[in-house]
Amino acid sequence: MLKRLFKDRFFNQKLVTLAMPITLQNLMVALVAAADAFMLGKLNQDAMAAVSLATQVQFIQNCLVGAIVGGVGIMGAQYWGKKDIPVMEKIFGLSIRESTLVSLLFFAGCFFIPETLMKIFASDPLLIEIGAEYLRLASWSYIICSLSQCYLAIMRVSDHAGISALISSGAVVLNIIFNAIFIFGLCGAPAMGVKGAAFATLLARVFELAGCLLFSAGKGFIRLRVKRIFTFEKELILDFWRYTSPLVGSYMLWGTGFTAYTAIMGHMGKDAAAANAIAAVVRDLCCCVCNGVAFGSSVIIGNELGAGKLLRGKIYGAKSAYLAFIVGFAATGVILLSLPLVSRAVKLTPLAQEYLTGMFIILSVYMIGRCVCTVVINGIFSAGGDTLFDVYSLVVCMWGIALPCAFFGAFYLHLPVLVIYGCTCLDEVGKIPWVMFHYKKYKWVRNITR
Repeated sequence: MLKRLFKDRFFNQKLVTLAMPITLQNLMVALVAAADAFMLGKLNQDAMAAVSLATQVQFIQNCLVGAIVGGVGIMGAQYWGKKDIPVMEKIFGLSIRESTLVSLLFFAGCFFIPETLMKIFASDPLLIEIGAEYLRLASWSYIICSLSQCYLAIMRVSDHAGISALISSGAVVLNIIFNAIFIFGLCGAPAMGVKGAAFATLLARVFELAGCLLFSAGKGFIRLRVKRIFTFEKELILDFWRYTSPLVGSYMLWGTGFTAYTAIMGHMGKDAAAANAIAAVVRDLCCCVCNGVAFGSSVIIGNELGAGKLLRGKIYGAKSAYLAFIVGFAATGVILLSLPLVSRAVKLTPLAQEYLTGMFIILSVYMIGRCVCTVVINGIFSAGGDTLFDVYSLVVCMWGIALPCAFFGAFYLHLPVLVIYGCTCLDEVGKIPWVMFHYKKYKWVRNITR
């Protein structure tokens, strides 16, 4: 399989063409969190920990919008494979309508009751106060973000992944620059601290949406037609939600599960919360490659299945699954090698530093399962509309095993911090045998277009 994987020039070239921009895009987005953690860590440990906890609210919102965007990816890839532009426009309009409704709900919560939301993730009054301050200002970016994500999604599945990555990466660069300016008060701007990080995010999202509007007006892009936002075509809506509903379920199970992990660590003290915030940033940076491979595989396989070439889609699925293991083991090495660099980059207490070292060792094993499950579930299975499996696996592995172990271990058994962190990493590694067994059933090898 290894020889066949490297000899298939078409697959390799197309995967690189699709995966590299998305990897870069994910990397740049993850760098914003890294920049926030690094710059706020220079202020003090409490500011860094509070913002890390506060952004979990946005993480849940991103999961819901991500599910809608995932529906665009599944249906869009197959309909683009048969070059059905009118349906692509309808899918685009539908995604804009649904994601806007979601973002308005989260905006209202973060703007009007941020303290209440922060109490979910922390018990320390200072962390709650700092996090609420961040949420109230950052909430305005949620609406803008939901619109730009739909634009970027439709670009990615219509052979404009490079432009999508360019826009997103440009916004991230601006976000990092604005972070430095408004957190520390550079270039004559006031030093806003935590509020500066939120304001930087808002400004960057405005520029991102502006870039989407500018590029999508060009030739060869799927354009947003206002009438499509208010088009209610029963058959298309049913198709869209048939494949998106399981994504909403899986994203919410996964997102709220990860948020619960963060909340548990947040209630275990400032040192545990700070170390977990740094580990989460490094984890997300390493996940960029497997996210890119998952997306690239999904589009390539989806194009073939949508065009009726089921056997070729099946072969490309096998290549993608093999590649997932390679990426996973590579990520393990990166995690371990990065520990000395990360330890010197942030100011932590001795206890938090001890926690961070242990978390990195656990994380290095976790990344194998994370990469394999991401590529196979979000890439291969999604390409053929097989989205329900992810819901089952999350219910059993995350909510049935990992989360209860972490919860009872932390609040009833009072186990050490690193044992609890290890519990939060059980789900991905434990899923591998089940995921590969389901892969061999080949339920994902199907054409879902009409």
